[in-house]
Amino acid sequence: MERIERHACFGGWQEIHRHRSKAVDGEMRFAIYLPPQAEAQRVPVLYWLSGLTCTEQNFITKAGAQGYAAEQGIAIVTCDTSPRGENVANDAAYDLGQGAGFYVNATVAPWSRHYRMYDYVVDELPALIEQHFPVTHKRAISGHSMGGHGALTIALKNPGRYCSVSAFSPIVAPARVPWGEKAFSTYLGSDRETWRAHDATDLVKTAEEKLLLLIDQGDADEFLSTQLQPELLQAAAAAAGHPLELRMRAGYDHSYYFVASFIGEHLAYHAKALHA
Repeated sequence: MERIERHACFGGWQEIHRHRSKAVDGEMRFAIYLPPQAEAQRVPVLYWLSGLTCTEQNFITKAGAQGYAAEQGIAIVTCDTSPRGENVANDAAYDLGQGAGFYVNATVAPWSRHYRMYDYVVDELPALIEQHFPVTHKRAISGHSMGGHGALTIALKNPGRYCSVSAFSPIVAPARVPWGEKAFSTYLGSDRETWRAHDATDLVKTAEEKLLLLIDQGDADEFLSTQLQPELLQAAAAAAGHPLELRMRAGYDHSYYFVASFIGEHLAYHAKALHA
C-alpha cells in the first residue's frame, strides 16, 4: 500500500492510497479522511460508495463531508467505482465497464476476471482499513446513485456488519430499470433470477436485519422516473415491514450540490449509530 496524497483538513487528514487488490486482481485506490480524534483513539468508519463515472476523488472534493466528520469523530472511506487499467475489460459507454462496477461480482467473461467490487467493498477494503489505520470495527455505509444501490444491497445482504445505512438518489430496483438491466445482463448474464441478489426491492423481502433504510431523493432529479423509482422500494419495504424513511427534497437534482446540501444530516445519523 502506498500513500499518494495527504492534505490537512479540518484538523484531520485527507489521504489517498493505492494498493494491489486480490479481489479485483489489479491496482485500486481509496480515500480516507481521518478526523482529529484519530490522533488519540480509534474511530468508527463510514464507507461511501460513489456513482457512475466517479473515482475516489468525487466525494472528497465535492460533498463537503470532512468538516462534519471532524465534528462527529468518524472516519470516511471512499473507493473507486471499478477496477481500472489497460488490461481491464471496458466499454465506450459511461454506464458500463470502468467507472461502472455496480458493486457486484461479475460472473461473465471477460468481466469476471476483475469486476469483483462486491468482495472488494465487503471484505478486502475494510480488512485493509482496520489493519492499517486507527479505526474500530464499527462500520456504516452510504452512497449516491449507483453507490446508493451498492450501499443498500450490501447492508441488506450482510446483517450485523453495519451499524447504519443511507443513500442519496439510489438505484433501488436495478433489475427493472435501464442502467441496472444493462449492467446486470453484461456482468451477471441473462438469467434474471440471479439479479435478485443485487436488487434492494427483492432483498428487503427476506432481510434478516431490520436496519432503517434512510434515503434522500430530489424531486427534480432528471433520472427519477426512468432510473431511480424510489416508490418501488417504498412499496416493497412496506409490504415486508422493513423500516424505510424516504425524504423527497423539493427542487434538488442528481448532482453533488444535492449531496452536499444534506450530507451533514446523514453523517449525524451515522455517527449516532456508530457511537452507540
